[in-house]
Amino acid sequence: MDEAILGELVGALPPGVVATAPELLDKYRRDRAADPNAGMPVAAVRAESTEHVQTTLRWASRHRVPVVPRGAGTGLSGGSTAVDGGIVLSTERMRDIRVDPAARVAVAQPGALNAEVKAAAAKHGLWYPPDPSSFEICSIGGNVATNAGGLCCVKYGVTTDYVLGLEVVLADGTAVRLGGPRLKDVAGLSLTKLFVGSEGTLGVVTEATLRLIPAQPPTSTLVASFPTTTAAADAVLAITSTLRPAMLELMDRTSINAVEDLLRMGLDRSTAALLVARGDGQGSAGAAELAAMEAACEAAGASEVVSTDDPDEGEAFVVARRSVIPAVERLGTVLMEDVGVPLPRLPELCAGVEEIAATRDIRIALVAHAGDGNTHPLIVVDPTDPDQARRGQLAFGDVMELAIRLDGTITGEHGVGRLKRPWLADQLGQDVLDLSLRIKKALDPLGILNPGALLPTPASA
Repeated sequence: MDEAILGELVGALPPGVVATAPELLDKYRRDRAADPNAGMPVAAVRAESTEHVQTTLRWASRHRVPVVPRGAGTGLSGGSTAVDGGIVLSTERMRDIRVDPAARVAVAQPGALNAEVKAAAAKHGLWYPPDPSSFEICSIGGNVATNAGGLCCVKYGVTTDYVLGLEVVLADGTAVRLGGPRLKDVAGLSLTKLFVGSEGTLGVVTEATLRLIPAQPPTSTLVASFPTTTAAADAVLAITSTLRPAMLELMDRTSINAVEDLLRMGLDRSTAALLVARGDGQGSAGAAELAAMEAACEAAGASEVVSTDDPDEGEAFVVARRSVIPAVERLGTVLMEDVGVPLPRLPELCAGVEEIAATRDIRIALVAHAGDGNTHPLIVVDPTDPDQARRGQLAFGDVMELAIRLDGTITGEHGVGRLKRPWLADQLGQDVLDLSLRIKKALDPLGILNPGALLPTPASA
């Protein structure tokens, strides 16, 4: 890029906002997915306000420079992988949070961490439920971009269920406000929801108005061990046929052993699968809910079922579940999957993943938000073994094709990013993909916003 063009951007923003030093740019090239095809940006803009984002996008539109929006960099699908010659637009410095307890909303800038929003709400006796396993380090902007879910979503819903309004800067630098602090609002098209999950391809979120609810009641935790993952999946179907638990998570043997290696908390290494369930019913209703979950697990063949009302003991098992990905990452390079299926197909998905692991002779750890059919098969490869890396890539595609055959999805909460885009048309069909591209072209006619992520760049851009 011509130095004068880049100098124009540097001069238009306050000192320190634009980074160009190679050693600084390297940290902005990849998200947690560690996309090996990451490019080298010419600059990283660490925006501190909506106006900084507007200035950046006006400059980028004028010079047709690709812009990759980035939050905390915890994404798992390559959604913020940098492109050669482009810029990374980071919202990490935009951290303000305001809580209106009367309206029960939090107004958060995109760089605010999920955990920070929870803490701000808790000061007023309120709760922001969406809780990805990485809630302590992931940002609200990234959560909105991918419509993140988490452990509580089986009962309390995902990010989009709590987004009441957004401020979004479009590709040409125009800032628009969508929705607001209202629980019901059907005026006009549902544009707010259009931007949730759009992975920075339609605009850059600079503020989110988030719905808050009363704090969650005390919970009871149930842990059940199973001789097979399909038996655990059968228990999930039995539980969800009559109940709506506050959490229903699955870990397979590989996940259990990886977590035990990390935490040393006494998990049974011989168990094929573990269910971690929570209920937040109170009094006799809560006791009946827990008893029904226990009966369902025993009927499905659980070898052991234990439950506790002790919050610390229960939280220890939840921490174990949240620790699966970092624990498995210690075993080698991990290819992250995020496939989901309709609940009745969950046993088939679990069995199919195990078959793929055997056929490809590859290690796959299976962990799942089982209560809503969203699974994370984690493919582990030795990066120094080229043949194993090749088989891992083949298994990655096998898992997504399996999910599509089961009427499922290639992503339930991590986003398509760049790593899963080759399979998107197989799930959506060409007509739906073409419609999506028409929307992309209408909002980003030059194709500068996050090119290569989620959707192909429109041909005429």
